[in-house]
Amino acid sequence: MKNSFAKRIDWIQTLVPLGSVATLVTIFLLYPQKSTYFLQSLRVSVGEHFGWYYILLGMGIFITTLIIAFSRYGEIRLGNDSKPKYSNIQWGMMIFTSTMSADIIFYALTEWTMYAREHFIQQKSGGLGVWTLSYSLFHWGPIAWSFYIVLAVAFAFMIHVRQKNRQKFSEAVRPLLGQKTDGLIGKLINLVAIFALIAGTATTFSISMPLLSAALSKILGITDSVYLSVGVLLAIALVYTVNVLLGMKAISRLSSYCVILFLILIGYFFFAGGKEIYILDNGVAALGNLVQNFIGMATWTDPLRQSNFVQNWTIYYWSYWLVWCTATPFFIATISKGRTIKNLILGAYGWGLSGTALAFVTLSNYGLGKYLQDGLVIYKLIDKGNSYVEIAMKVLETLPFHNVILLILILTMMGMYATVFESITMVVSTYSYKELKVDELPDRKIRAFWAITFIILPITLLFMKQSIYSLQSVAIIFAFPISVVVLMIVTSFFKDGKKYLDELVDR
Repeated sequence: MKNSFAKRIDWIQTLVPLGSVATLVTIFLLYPQKSTYFLQSLRVSVGEHFGWYYILLGMGIFITTLIIAFSRYGEIRLGNDSKPKYSNIQWGMMIFTSTMSADIIFYALTEWTMYAREHFIQQKSGGLGVWTLSYSLFHWGPIAWSFYIVLAVAFAFMIHVRQKNRQKFSEAVRPLLGQKTDGLIGKLINLVAIFALIAGTATTFSISMPLLSAALSKILGITDSVYLSVGVLLAIALVYTVNVLLGMKAISRLSSYCVILFLILIGYFFFAGGKEIYILDNGVAALGNLVQNFIGMATWTDPLRQSNFVQNWTIYYWSYWLVWCTATPFFIATISKGRTIKNLILGAYGWGLSGTALAFVTLSNYGLGKYLQDGLVIYKLIDKGNSYVEIAMKVLETLPFHNVILLILILTMMGMYATVFESITMVVSTYSYKELKVDELPDRKIRAFWAITFIILPITLLFMKQSIYSLQSVAIIFAFPISVVVLMIVTSFFKDGKKYLDELVDR
């Protein structure tokens, strides 16, 4: 039995990432200053020379999803005559909670302060409140979701229509590469996907974990430290590891709990904070401003580098979604059996955009209202670097019974972390297999292995106390190679999709 298990495992794609993570961790710990300099220099170089590429890629992928949805490809049913396994509500909740980690709460509370210090935003007519929220909604909007959705379509077609037993990036490019997929090129593609995912998880955990530990230290009355952050990270890892071992039912159940906690959090800010009119007013204004300026925001490259806002933020976000789209689209594809491709695309946009807009319109506008209307004294914090957690805590403390909301915040963030990492651990575990049936789950030992692997790099980055700029650099660096693979997958989908549709006509 043990020999049978060992023969099924692709040891190169299992052990090489672990060895690479161990090497990176060693380098980061032995040479922290040089590592930081290298990350930031490489980020600047990528943004300076390839910004136009990321901008075109984002806009192109978004347009591609709409073309697929409203063309004959959109009528393809994923799984022949099968009915959807999950109801629309269950499906939508799993899509949102499995793709949006706890960092959405961190950014919804703090991102407006990051933009507020940008000269580019300060110069905009229409007001600080409108433009900071407009850019948050833009960076977490349709283009961001299009990276997930276009790959979810390709993977769902591969899994449910073509019924492939290899649920990997390399299999998705088989229509383009043919037998080369089984050789060195295929393994390299899969390794790039795994490395990108490790970079994405490291960025997510490292950036927003300090807010979670700060809230916990306030509730418990203990000193906030990197050790507390690591302790919380290990606790979350334990939760999602246990749930991964329990399977899909546990993931579905936890996603429902996360949505309830998320809505309670949003409702508390809206109804108890006393800023409901400002939240609605500025929310409508920002959404309208985004619609009016979407094309300009999506294609602006700042050619004269007058502000570097695009390089610092838009390119970072498109990179962030690229490294994350190496796993979550597989999960979306898996739970979308029985739906049409058009339903998958429009439904994912609907649920995803509604959830992210709800978070930013409510949480960001509450902070903006306290700052712009009530004169909350946080301008010194905004002008000072790396104080986003301080600002978030300052805003949270203005709420009535703020210890209650801190507790809800802690539970929501921990739940969202666990749900996201359950889904990606379930997906990335399939990379360890040479072949795996569509309805077969990876072995528990493999799932536990990846659950542990994912937390090694974030713990290291937390101990290094890297700035948010350096942490974002990790995502930007790993996004470039994965973007090439994404384009190959999209090309492969159109090639194989056309062949499938032509086969239907000939029957």
